[in-house]
Amino acid sequence: MMPTIPHRVKPTTALIALIFFILNNLQIIQATTMREASTTTTANTIAQTNPQSCTNPTKFEFLNDLRKKYPHQPVFLQAVEEMALSIEPLFSDPVNGAFYKKAFLYLTEPERMISFHVPWMDDHGFQHVNRGWRVEFSSALGPYKGGLRFHPTVDDGILKFLGFEQIFKNSLTGLPLGGGKGGSDFDPKGKSEGEIRRFCESFMTELCRYIDASTDVPAGDIGVGGREIGYMYGTYKRLANKHGEGVLTGKSPLFGGIHLRPEATGFGAVYMAQHAIEDKLQRKLKGTRCAVSGSGNVAQYASKMLIQLGAKVVCMSDSDGVLVFEEGMTNSDWEEIIEAKVIQRARLSSLGTRVSGQYIPKHTPWTLPDLGVDFAFPCATQNEIDGRGAKMLIQNGVMGVFEGANLPVTTEGQEVLRGHRDVLYIPGKAANAGGVGVSGLEMSQNASRSYWKREKVDAMLKEMMAGIYQQMKDNAGDDGTLEEGCNRAGFLKVAHALKELGWVY
Repeated sequence: MMPTIPHRVKPTTALIALIFFILNNLQIIQATTMREASTTTTANTIAQTNPQSCTNPTKFEFLNDLRKKYPHQPVFLQAVEEMALSIEPLFSDPVNGAFYKKAFLYLTEPERMISFHVPWMDDHGFQHVNRGWRVEFSSALGPYKGGLRFHPTVDDGILKFLGFEQIFKNSLTGLPLGGGKGGSDFDPKGKSEGEIRRFCESFMTELCRYIDASTDVPAGDIGVGGREIGYMYGTYKRLANKHGEGVLTGKSPLFGGIHLRPEATGFGAVYMAQHAIEDKLQRKLKGTRCAVSGSGNVAQYASKMLIQLGAKVVCMSDSDGVLVFEEGMTNSDWEEIIEAKVIQRARLSSLGTRVSGQYIPKHTPWTLPDLGVDFAFPCATQNEIDGRGAKMLIQNGVMGVFEGANLPVTTEGQEVLRGHRDVLYIPGKAANAGGVGVSGLEMSQNASRSYWKREKVDAMLKEMMAGIYQQMKDNAGDDGTLEEGCNRAGFLKVAHALKELGWVY
């Protein structure tokens, strides 16, 4: 049905609005079709190729009901599987095994899922409606805490996967934080400043009903940076008439934000890698070749810290291709990338001769057979390293994989890495916990009406990452891996809280 064009719009503008409407809806249909096809393919592939899969009914029979309810959410089931495999010995514990199974099942269902519509108007006067969600997964340790993601692939299944991971990540920080996640299928790419501001205002108009400093504290994620947090916080202040509250984190220091929050996830991933490399391999990052995927916030600051520590960053990427620096990225290269991605909001392909690297379209760092690396930092998105990519990394001599993104390695890729126990593998629950850790510090700063210097925050971040590494090492024991230690430490803390609260017994 042809949309009704307001009579106040001129014919030429009306035609533009109609064309924009048609193209936008074609993109939505295409994205939905691709997502559904990808979902089906992923579920079938996991079930057929991996006998350890959570979608395989012969593995973890106590999860069969979960599989039956959510076959359309394969990434969520994948996250559950990865966690279950790591803590499997706990389920066989002669004393507490039955309790651990009950606690795990309890944690696979969100305490609350909120969905709402988000109407907004584009620059041509045409109204659009997107979907918004907030998944309040677990409040056992504290208020729900987790980011907001604006991306066309977002749906309730993706947010459940992210919220489930967030429970255990937040547990590792040592701060009183529960787990949650939210977002919208809104695509910020190609939108004007005004369109993004209007969308953020509409999104917060709905979300503000459910958040509070002691209930649910969102932050940023893919598609939601300092600009978007600022617009949403501005809307919240107008609606609630509450100022200085830690109801959102990732704010500007001008109105309650904390220093180092933009850098925290990327810096924290490198700090974590430092601990593991120095402890397990008895070497330094200096002089090593490090592959970084993505070019968003996490990738930007992971690359910056690696350069500061003397490592050679040999690549960054976006969804269109990869920028390879065979001799290592320079500080000048990094500044040009920041200018393109943060200020101009351009693609890496637009950099041309402004950087020393070579742009290779239609590739990722994990599909380049000749890219020799010592350490990999996948910082783009979920499931970016598949089984083939993991094998290629092993063949090229990788010594460690540190997840800057959430679940960036597929089930098959994880199996490859687990088959090479000499390769360090630290999942995102630990490696990228620096972001939510500093968000928790921002909440404390807001609650105490204080202001902390950058140096203090950096010292606290380093101490936090060191503490997380020690938890992983302690829980891994003599025979376990750091991945297993990470997941066990995160789960046990939440499970014990559930028991003491009387929620699981």
